[in-house]
Amino acid sequence: MAAHALYRLQASTPISRSDCRRPNPVFPPPSRTLTPHSLHNSWLGTTKLLLHSSNLRPLKPKHRFIISIVSFSLPTAKPERVSSSDKIPKWSSKAVKAFAMAELEARKLKYPTTGTECLLMGVLIEGTSPAAKYLQANGIALFKVREETVKSLGKADMYFFSPEHPPLTDSAQRALDWAIDEKLQSGESGEITTTHLLLAIWSEEKSPGHKILATLGFNHDKAKELKSLSSKPGFADG
Repeated sequence: MAAHALYRLQASTPISRSDCRRPNPVFPPPSRTLTPHSLHNSWLGTTKLLLHSSNLRPLKPKHRFIISIVSFSLPTAKPERVSSSDKIPKWSSKAVKAFAMAELEARKLKYPTTGTECLLMGVLIEGTSPAAKYLQANGIALFKVREETVKSLGKADMYFFSPEHPPLTDSAQRALDWAIDEKLQSGESGEITTTHLLLAIWSEEKSPGHKILATLGFNHDKAKELKSLSSKPGFADG
């Protein structure tokens, strides 16, 4: 009888739309503040967690614009050139790339310094300059230079790590300065190219780079031929 009365009471009570929209009192709305909670683990210790809050801003990826600055002046042993750098012709982009590849090759071979042999490999790794194409046309390839380098200088200790920028050897530094002087003495405008760099390596007769070139068939006649080709009008070596 009591159950029948309860059923009649529930059936006769109208349910409004507002009642349907009321939140369930058992589940209160989330707080807008952060509440710290702790989790304890015997290995990790106690870790504090923060509950999600609706007032937190969504994480947005931060876009970082990377600005690369390329220097077109390679190291020089003559400090007076630094103060008058505006009068010194700049190195071409291919020559700068060849120099960067030379440093990288020195690191790959685990050598402590960047020598003329590495500068020679840098020219060949760059690969698109007239100097590189001239070497390739005369049978002087990168793998041959690398083999001759290992034969001449030997393998480095496998546990040795080269510095990020292996310093130049004395002969390699003289080669860079020779290329600058050669460009200045010519009185021609334009940049210092990989052709100047290759001829500079050849000018260091006691250096490993010169000896490797001679072993692979490069000689004074080829050096003169390359120099004459670079002096012709319309010659481009970027």
